[in-house]
Amino acid sequence: MAGKERDFGTGESVGLTIGSALLWGVAHIATGRQRTGFALMTVYLVLVAVIVTLATAFRGQLLSLAVRPSWLMALTIAIAAIAVIWSVVILWSFWLVRPAASGRNPAAATAGLLCLMIIAPSAWATRLAYVSHDVVSSVFSATTSTPVVSMDPWSGATRLNILLVGADAAANRIGVRTDSMTVASIDTVMGRTTLFGLPRNLEQAPMPKGPARDRFPYGFTGEGPRTPGLLNEVYQYAENHPEVVPGVRSGHRGPTLLKETISGILGIPVDYYAMVDMAGFAEIIDAMGGVKVTIREPITYGRHSEGVLPAGTRRLSGEDALWYGRSRTNSDDYVRMGRQKCLLNAVAQQADPVTLLNSFERLAGATKRAISTDFPQDLLPALMDLGQKVKRTHIRSVQFVPPLISTAYPDWDLIRETVADALKDRPKVAKPASATPSSTPNAGDAISLDDVCG
Repeated sequence: MAGKERDFGTGESVGLTIGSALLWGVAHIATGRQRTGFALMTVYLVLVAVIVTLATAFRGQLLSLAVRPSWLMALTIAIAAIAVIWSVVILWSFWLVRPAASGRNPAAATAGLLCLMIIAPSAWATRLAYVSHDVVSSVFSATTSTPVVSMDPWSGATRLNILLVGADAAANRIGVRTDSMTVASIDTVMGRTTLFGLPRNLEQAPMPKGPARDRFPYGFTGEGPRTPGLLNEVYQYAENHPEVVPGVRSGHRGPTLLKETISGILGIPVDYYAMVDMAGFAEIIDAMGGVKVTIREPITYGRHSEGVLPAGTRRLSGEDALWYGRSRTNSDDYVRMGRQKCLLNAVAQQADPVTLLNSFERLAGATKRAISTDFPQDLLPALMDLGQKVKRTHIRSVQFVPPLISTAYPDWDLIRETVADALKDRPKVAKPASATPSSTPNAGDAISLDDVCG
């Protein structure tokens, strides 16, 4: 029996249209088109089985693919195509079982509503995939210097060292000052991570071999009498003086020289960097809905000490979080360094998938404006896998602050020895009672951030 050979009532038409939306082919079989109906059912069931399998058995791999631009574009096209095909099946089914003209409007409205229920979430998912593609393509480097092998993405390296920079390009400053500099050294097998914090006011930092060391053979002194020659000036100095980083284009000279300088200071290679503009960081936190931290002692903030963050566990807005990590009133650089690490740890722990999805576009826009990095796109899937391992471990921190290190006359050999000791299989871990973000920890000890930050 082919074609429509009997009239359907309004209730039957609505029911068969809904049934065809839930299982393709129902209306076709009801009108005698068994071959087409069973073919549609088969396609539908295979599609559902593939989606369920991917979402369960291969969930980890899907998260990795979600940061590949080519896969994101393919996902965008696939979602749009499925939504169009599904809508066509619904409308086709309605046409086959449409009732007489007198009862057609309710059935037609049902078909239209079903199409809307398919198209709206598909459009949202397509938009998310497109925005993700845009962020990954905009923020991360398109190429890597060495081919990425899936079985060994880190090319045999046992540790991945990433320089995390907090940059403050304030209106009253010329250029960028890197006031927060931390190297995250991550065990590529287990995910164990140690943070090495360097004060912004380290003086006479040894320069890497080449033009930079030729200019500063006895350590970095900055622009002469006009500047104190601190570590946080290296970035902007390189941008202003291309000759010290020959062959590197503008915007990349600062990160290149800073990475090489800090690599020499710590005695470990610095593979990549990620720099966050402090104002943009506040925007990211607002997009997350704030961040919860434990404040040990009241923190006075503002350019003229006009505000106070009371002690206790509370959720901070982006602006409050910015002052939490920036304020030095009634404290010093070293206390601030501890708070900055606590803030980074809190953001990393609280960035759950539901929160990210609820404000994804705001976060994406803030990320594009706030973050710059040389981390390659090809390594993002491996980084996501490594990030899951890091979350299952206790992040430890080492601060190169007084009394261990004099910022005016740093003992570079001692810094390198401390780093080497901290990266041993069984590093010494300080007792948590001796360290809080509101007091200077035992310098040189590797301290768990969970114990420090509460």
